[in-house]
Amino acid sequence: MKRLAVFFPGIGYTVDKPLMYYSRRLAEKHGFEICLLPYSGFPKKVKGDKAKMQESYKIALKQAKEMLSDIDFEDYDDILFVGKSIGTIVAAKIASKSSVRDRIRFIYYTPLEETFSFPVRDAIVFTGSADPWVETGRIPALCKESAIPCFVIPDANHSLETADPAQDILTLQKIMFETEQYMAK
Repeated sequence: MKRLAVFFPGIGYTVDKPLMYYSRRLAEKHGFEICLLPYSGFPKKVKGDKAKMQESYKIALKQAKEMLSDIDFEDYDDILFVGKSIGTIVAAKIASKSSVRDRIRFIYYTPLEETFSFPVRDAIVFTGSADPWVETGRIPALCKESAIPCFVIPDANHSLETADPAQDILTLQKIMFETEQYMAK
C-alpha cells in the first residue's frame, strides 16, 4: 500500500516545530512518503486582522497548490493531510477539490473555524482551551457537529502550550500517542 503524508504548516508554526516535526517522524515510521509545504511570505501581525488573514490564506493556498502540482494523488491508497492553524484551512480546501478526497484523512492541530466550512470525512482534532485565535469552545462544538474526535488541551494556547514547559512535554507525548493511533488505523 502506498501512503503519502502532506504537511500544511501555520503562518509562524513551521514544519520544524514540535507538533509538525514529531508527527512527521511518526508518519515516516508508519511508511508514509513525506511532502512538506514550507510556504512563506505572509504579512506581519495577522492575528485579529480579517483582511491579512484572508491574504495569508490565499498566499498559502497558492503556494501549496504549486508545490503539490507534480504529485499524482491517484497513485496513493492512503493520504494523510496534517495541518496546523491556517494550514488546516488550506488542507481542507485542497482536499475538497481532489478527485481522491475519500482517501484523504486529516490531522488538525489548532484548526481555525474556517476549516470546518469544507466537508471532512475522516479527521482528528487537537485544540487548546485558551487558544486566542478561536472563540472559546467553538472548535469542539464544530467537531461535535461533524462527529470528529476532538482533544482539548486545558489552558493551552495556539501552539498547544501552557505556562508549564514540563506539562507541555507530557501533553506533547499524549498528542503524539493519539496522532500515531490515528495514523496507524
